[in-house]
Amino acid sequence: SARRRPFPAAAPGSPPPAGPLYPGRHGAVKAEDTFKTSPFHLDLWFYFTLQNWVLDFGRPIAMIILPLEWFPLNKPSAGDYFHMAYNVITPFLLLKLIERSPKTLPRSMVYVSIITFVMGASIHLVGDSVNHRLIFSGYQHHLSVRENPIIRNLKPETLIDSFELLYYYDEYLGHSMWYIPFFLILFIYFTGCFTPVVEQSRMPVAAVLLMGPSSLYYWYLVTEGQIFILYIFTFFAMMALVMHQKRKGLVLDSNGLFLFYSFIIALLLIAGWVVWLWNDKILRKKYPGVIYIPEPWAFYTLHMNTLHAAKE
Repeated sequence: SARRRPFPAAAPGSPPPAGPLYPGRHGAVKAEDTFKTSPFHLDLWFYFTLQNWVLDFGRPIAMIILPLEWFPLNKPSAGDYFHMAYNVITPFLLLKLIERSPKTLPRSMVYVSIITFVMGASIHLVGDSVNHRLIFSGYQHHLSVRENPIIRNLKPETLIDSFELLYYYDEYLGHSMWYIPFFLILFIYFTGCFTPVVEQSRMPVAAVLLMGPSSLYYWYLVTEGQIFILYIFTFFAMMALVMHQKRKGLVLDSNGLFLFYSFIIALLLIAGWVVWLWNDKILRKKYPGVIYIPEPWAFYTLHMNTLHAAKE
């Protein structure tokens, strides 16, 4: 029988061949990870923050300020096209962020999270599109579905159940499938942002300047998405990981500091927002319970709504 020929040796400096003996870049976490230098990802963090502000926060604003003649109420609005772009660009940037992690991360968990994220954001796209278009018909976000004047008088009454189902897909199911994997991916990336070199635990000036708009967006995300519990648990997990790694002599690198400080500043902004609206009786009625965090759009329709009336 023919003798087995050994595998040819890899050239010095060349990447290892693919195969079961050489797991992929984001395969199972190795028992021992070598800590590498990870410079601040200014390009990714800048694009990430910019598209969050333009495509997420800006989509309802674009829907309101652009003339109705351009986007009739029975057609997708400008905000819907913003949302479509967000659903494509955001998972791409998250994947690029994971790729730049100096630590080997669990590939399967990342893939499942990205798939769930896209599905949840797409569900939210439909529900949010209809709910925001209802503003032009007099829908008031500071009231529940059944308390809204334009919904309360619908006949037959089973139509109200349909609108409540739409609200459930928008505010509950869509948000859960969107935000849970979103914060899970950020936390997975955060686990690789530690270094034994203290000199790497400092942020460049660009990171400090970018931290303001990044923190403000997280404030909007938590308040409008009503995901404070998810946010605070993610923050506590990050804090526990920082304390655990500190015992090993590891500190956060510039990317980890940027993400961690952004969460802290956003938490302070949320606290200020709650204190400011603490005595608002109408918003208190819509958001009962121990956790009282009003949505910015509910505040807008209650106190600042100057929308032009839709043409009959």
